[in-house]
Amino acid sequence: MVACLPRANLSATLQRCPTPPARSKEITPDTYGYVRHRGLAVSQATDQQGVGVFEPSYYRRCQCKGPLKDKEGNPVLDADGKPKIGDIGLTCPKLGKGHGTWYFYFEAERGEGNKRARIRRGGFTKLDDAKKKAKELYDAATAGTDVLSDETCGDFFLRWIKAKKSLARTTRHGYEEHINNYLLPHLGHIKRRDLKVRHLDKMYDAIEKENAERILHRLRVDQLQKDRDAAHQAWVKTAGYAKREERRAARRAFLDANAALREGKKGLRKVTSAATMHRINDTLSSALSWGIKREQAFSKNWAQLVELPPVTRPKPLVWTPERIEHWKRTGEKPGPVMVWTPELTGEFLDFVKTDWLYELWHTFVFNGPRRGEMAALPWTEVNTDALWMRISQQIVEVAYKLYGEAPKADSVRTVSLSLESGDNFVSFRAKQEQKRQEWGDAYVETGRVWTHENGEALHPDWISRRFTRLVELSGLPPVRLHDLRHLAATLSLLAGNDIKVVQEKLGHSSRQITSDTYTSVLPEMMRAEAESVMAVVPREVPFEVRTPLTIPERAWQGDIAVFFAHGARQSGDTWAVGAQTQPDSDLLGMITLAGRGQDDAANAAVKWIRDHCTANDLELVRVEKFNDRYPEEQRADFSLTRFTIARAEAPGLDDWALPTGLPPAASRTARRASNGRRKAA
Repeated sequence: MVACLPRANLSATLQRCPTPPARSKEITPDTYGYVRHRGLAVSQATDQQGVGVFEPSYYRRCQCKGPLKDKEGNPVLDADGKPKIGDIGLTCPKLGKGHGTWYFYFEAERGEGNKRARIRRGGFTKLDDAKKKAKELYDAATAGTDVLSDETCGDFFLRWIKAKKSLARTTRHGYEEHINNYLLPHLGHIKRRDLKVRHLDKMYDAIEKENAERILHRLRVDQLQKDRDAAHQAWVKTAGYAKREERRAARRAFLDANAALREGKKGLRKVTSAATMHRINDTLSSALSWGIKREQAFSKNWAQLVELPPVTRPKPLVWTPERIEHWKRTGEKPGPVMVWTPELTGEFLDFVKTDWLYELWHTFVFNGPRRGEMAALPWTEVNTDALWMRISQQIVEVAYKLYGEAPKADSVRTVSLSLESGDNFVSFRAKQEQKRQEWGDAYVETGRVWTHENGEALHPDWISRRFTRLVELSGLPPVRLHDLRHLAATLSLLAGNDIKVVQEKLGHSSRQITSDTYTSVLPEMMRAEAESVMAVVPREVPFEVRTPLTIPERAWQGDIAVFFAHGARQSGDTWAVGAQTQPDSDLLGMITLAGRGQDDAANAAVKWIRDHCTANDLELVRVEKFNDRYPEEQRADFSLTRFTIARAEAPGLDDWALPTGLPPAASRTARRASNGRRKAA
């Protein structure tokens, strides 16, 4: 028997024991310092203070069968007087010749009620493997892990989710889906103490294998869908002119194809995406971390060692004319997240102007709230005088049931309203009051801002479906309701607002989420960026002088002359630039050029005037570009530049008197000294 010592005296030193002899009733120490007790080699080493330190002990055991013997060594007989045959275990004479497998055991800290805790494992072909496993279990036991627990991972996951009292409904529902659909089927049968990272890798490999099967299933269903549609068109073509037998055959073919499609759809499931696998792993990591912190249930958080396929957030794409043409031709969206241009946004708002919820769609476009936040918004959180609305509630759907709850801390916010948005809230309240009078007692009082005409609250899913239907009726390229959050962020940045302001309006926890996920680059922004970059590097623009520049004497005010170079697009890329002192004065000269825009026209004018100054011994004092003074819609066709030049006449040497007396520096010094003496006097 091995005594159980305090944890502070535990040692992880592993020692090899000699092969145990046959079972014996005596307990005798041998020369190696081991106690042989019934064939089990147990270390009885002591530390320097004389306190016993127990260590894992090792022995061989086999599964050989043979005649059984009792403790005295006599054969054990059955009812017929024949020797009983069974597992002879440690008494096998072959154990000393490399026969059998290695086992070990050690005593851990006693549990509740001072109950002994003996840990035993076996079946190792090599002693080193047994030592490695013994050290692993020994270290885990000394760290407080219950290595004797028979609890399965499935029981642990259910116990963990039950203990998490503070989870939000949506978070709890997501955890429960991951547990029921993935963790329990793949990991639930494994003993908690035996869980390793290889089990997690095996689970994700199985998920990817299921994905491949689901993709094939989806392809088969798509083919059945095409066959059904073709059969339906063939049936429609036979109506009205084909014989009855042909119509019946076409109808029967369509019904058979439709039945095959219904049968093929059975068991069809969505593919588990890489993002979903990351969320599953996050759920598993949370459970393992909880078990480690609370009760040392695991030696490591194995979920942190798993390598999963990378996940990239889909970037919002703008509906450019080229993408719209592709969508009209093929019906395919260029990406999962699409954003309207300002022009398309205006078309949609004009189309839904007469819709009951026009004010709601206007709020989605310019403020970018979540649908659950708008479904829960009460009138008490809207101030049409101070122009703000406070978002502090939301409606969430969990397992087809609606619940009201507070959003995350970063999502609770106060959103400023524009004058037009404030007027929209006033207008919708007036419409509600009118409907309240029409419906009378049947009107449903909810106190919420956005309701049906009878006062009933809006379901978040209904809001999405209604928006999708309105987009279809408008004929505009499709976007999702959630894409309007991307649109609101993009429009705000296009208006020149800071990213921090956009972050607060959308209720994000960080600027990075807003900038990386919820903003798009509109064509207007891309063109402005491209032109600004080109303008940084000055380039010569070829031009042709149609009328040489002549500056009349009346244009000079002393030695300074000021005039303008006004450019205008003639046709295509052809520009004409004329020099004038006043907008309605005669031309002083004119050039033409082939340029991309107003910057090219201005640069050509600068080169023209500089060449004229060089040739006529004039000095170009100042160049001022006023291209940004034009309205946005005129900048593509006009440019304006102001020039200031001076006459540069060099003095001759004929009338120049040679200096006499002190050098200039000495003269200045003498004058300073004379002035100082006068001041002192």
